[in-house]
Amino acid sequence: MNYRFLIYISYSYAFPIGEPLEKEILARGYEVKWFADREETREKISSEKQALDNIKEVMDYQPHVVLSITNTIADFIPGLKVQVFHGFETSKRNFKKGHFRIRGFFDLYCTHGPSTTQIFLELQKKHKHFEVRETGWPKLDPLFPVHDEPREKPCILVASTFTERLSLAYNDDVVKEITRLSKRGEWEFKVVLHPKLPEEIVNKFREIQNENLTYYETTNLIPLFKEADVLLADSTSVITEFLLQEKPVVTFRNSKPGPQLINVTEVRDVEVALTEALDPQVQLLENIKEFNQRVHPYKDGISSKRLIDACLEFLHADKTELKPKPWNLIRKFKERRKLSYFPLKTYRRPPTIK
Repeated sequence: MNYRFLIYISYSYAFPIGEPLEKEILARGYEVKWFADREETREKISSEKQALDNIKEVMDYQPHVVLSITNTIADFIPGLKVQVFHGFETSKRNFKKGHFRIRGFFDLYCTHGPSTTQIFLELQKKHKHFEVRETGWPKLDPLFPVHDEPREKPCILVASTFTERLSLAYNDDVVKEITRLSKRGEWEFKVVLHPKLPEEIVNKFREIQNENLTYYETTNLIPLFKEADVLLADSTSVITEFLLQEKPVVTFRNSKPGPQLINVTEVRDVEVALTEALDPQVQLLENIKEFNQRVHPYKDGISSKRLIDACLEFLHADKTELKPKPWNLIRKFKERRKLSYFPLKTYRRPPTIK
């Protein structure tokens, strides 16, 4: 059977998550197209991808499986609606508003590892209108296997979230300290920022570039992860992705620091923390390994394969025991308004192919 897959996104940071899935789908000989529910993101979709320009084309495509890399999805689109997730759960926000919020749009949740699977299985028992499969996260497939790259000097990757109260990018003293350390010349700095940060914040980092500090405007962070020895960050979900290499992370005022991190609250402590991270203690490395096993134990680089397998198995499985998804009329109206498309049709049950 020639299955039709739709990769459904909102923001450009979804590209490196969807691309391993696209590769896996095409390798199986199936069809895959992309759709972004925001015009500014649609304009960024590469011409090499099969993209749909509007919701009418999506409806005409009639996908069997919709892989969502965003929090909500148009309920009236046919097909099995699968939550892939656009990041790790980092406890940056209220539990009810974050990673584990059940909005009533999805038939299947594909989780990253035991720490999220356990909670979603509990939510599955409570709501009874979706199922859960642990597959690992497709974005990380290109990260593995991890190899140590030879380099002339230690490399520090700097990353930041976009939430102002959590973001080190807004802190001028942190920016000055990064500038000072880079000019000293002992370490190389690479900087990547969240694509939703305002231009004036991004410009601060463009302006401090020098022979030891480079700003990268990209959403494909895997190559930068591999080139770095240590990550300097705040509370961004990028932290978890980097830790999976078993490399240390220094965080500045992290919202939920743990033993897997070297967290500092004062700018004056950043240099000492980075020095410690470049020569990490055995206990820190053990803490990182333990954290990784809970969050994302898969190091085989085939999470995309597991996810597509899970989708097809569930597509053909008997799902009569599932309850209908909730009506959620207000949320559904918001999706229609966002897309300027107002059909009466809604799918409250997942499709089943016999």
